[in-house]
Amino acid sequence: MPKSGQARVPTPAQQRHLFEAIQQHRYPEKNTAIMQISFKLGLRVQEIALLQIKEVARLGAYRSGQPRDFQLYEVMTLPAAYTKGADAMGRSKAKYQRKTISFEKEAFDQVVAQIVALAKADAEVDPEAFYPPVKTHRGKSRDLPLVDNDLRDSLTQYLTMRLEKNPAAKPTDPLFVSQKGGAYSPNTLQEHMALMLRDWAGIEKASSHSGRRALITNVIHRQKKSVKVAQKIAGHVSPSTTIIYEEPPEEEISDALSRIGGPKVRET
Repeated sequence: MPKSGQARVPTPAQQRHLFEAIQQHRYPEKNTAIMQISFKLGLRVQEIALLQIKEVARLGAYRSGQPRDFQLYEVMTLPAAYTKGADAMGRSKAKYQRKTISFEKEAFDQVVAQIVALAKADAEVDPEAFYPPVKTHRGKSRDLPLVDNDLRDSLTQYLTMRLEKNPAAKPTDPLFVSQKGGAYSPNTLQEHMALMLRDWAGIEKASSHSGRRALITNVIHRQKKSVKVAQKIAGHVSPSTTIIYEEPPEEEISDALSRIGGPKVRET
């Protein structure tokens, strides 16, 4: 079961039920494609919200009055700007609230000497003037093969429907649009994915991160691939982060508990 605060990893049966439930609601093509990307590619909700059509398909020429064709790519290249910490939405806080700071020994000695000199000169000392630069995470692009048949089918059905409604769509248009016709914000898409998982499919404690964690769990536990493979798919800088996301399948935990032996209780 998930640790406190972590998204639940749906079982294969729960995942099948999710996609069945999606068919009973509005916009099944779009919602299926969103969740297939989550479970089959492990994208973060921000990354899904920022996807453009050009990331998954090459559009054919637009000719008024004629159907618009397209060709799915074999590999999706996810831009570095989409990834966590890269400020893809351009909404960074004006001031980073630091909780800890660290120095190399030599740099720390220099800072102390400077503070001592200011103190002797009876000058005002501003602690923030001595903080080291903030190390920012610029994000990292990654290539994700679009090889899963269900994933490709869902993208094909969705784009076919999308281009029938708007044949003049541009490659740089958002891949997924909300009911209002614009791009999803990460927060709105996060809420929508949680709605599908919890309310439609009845998966308790699931969130927009459930598909991502399910994929990492599948790669490590079921396929027995190395953590390096899962790390590459997830786009994590450190393998230790990947290990945190990975979760033993719930059915394995249940099976283990059901097999525990021990003395039987003597009836009286």
